[in-house]
Amino acid sequence: MDETNIGLWGVPLAILAGAIRVSTPFIFVSLGEAITERSGRINLGLEGTLVFGAMTAYAVAVLTGSPWLGVLAAMAAGAVFGLIHGFICRFPRVNDIAIGIAMMQFGLGFAFFLGKPFIQPSAPKLPSIPLGNWSSYPQVQAALNINVLFFIGFALSLFLFWAFRNTRPGLILRVVGDSTDAARAMGINPDRVRLLATALGGSLAAVGGAYLSLYYPGSWNEGISSGQGLMAVALVIFARWNPIHCFLAALLFGGTGALGPALQSVGVTQGYYLFYAAPYVLTLAILIATSSPHRALSGAPGALSLTK
Repeated sequence: MDETNIGLWGVPLAILAGAIRVSTPFIFVSLGEAITERSGRINLGLEGTLVFGAMTAYAVAVLTGSPWLGVLAAMAAGAVFGLIHGFICRFPRVNDIAIGIAMMQFGLGFAFFLGKPFIQPSAPKLPSIPLGNWSSYPQVQAALNINVLFFIGFALSLFLFWAFRNTRPGLILRVVGDSTDAARAMGINPDRVRLLATALGGSLAAVGGAYLSLYYPGSWNEGISSGQGLMAVALVIFARWNPIHCFLAALLFGGTGALGPALQSVGVTQGYYLFYAAPYVLTLAILIATSSPHRALSGAPGALSLTK
């Protein structure tokens, strides 16, 4: 591949690299929300969980020198947020959407309050795997320099797809999500299942936050998320609660998010910034396309408040 061909492939390579980098937080947040919504509960508080997870991971990595300890700490913090959300939603006449919004604001505010001392210090980054070393071209090497969490997210999407259909916990989760009454008739405690599902979903969402602060963009600041936690909820609806579709939809969202930087990297100096709005336009389009009152959402859990 000569320099001319590399120039022609510059934008696709930049979009590929950007899609992989940008999609990773979407993968973990959407998989976490898919688990939560499969149980019949929607969690709009994942934006706050994502940001708090990013702050926790960065702070622990700074204090310990280990990015992986930061990821584990973020998972624990996300699980606690999920447990709080799930516990409150157990009470009668409590709206899980309203609680999610409240938890989002709490998570954002708490992260900003505790994270101020860690804005300046530098934390060690999560490792990546350089799959492009076979090429001598920097563009190819950059596109194939892939963070470990991306591969973990891919493996997790495959595992969840299998687990939802072939394991007892997966079947219990689906029964609870489809019908609370049927679950109780089978001797299953729906509140307990939803509590655990919300905690697990929050834990995975926090991993997405850890990726943001410890790899890309690799710093902690108050504007680190840019609404990715909320966009992931639309992504799950678009993916029809299918973990593999969540992974593919995350790549789509990541690719749209990479359009602006890709154009800038090849010298486009005018108008490229309009493409930074592409993920938000895509989110709006998905919400409009899936909000028809005349047809049900295929694959939606029956007990999910979104479908009532």
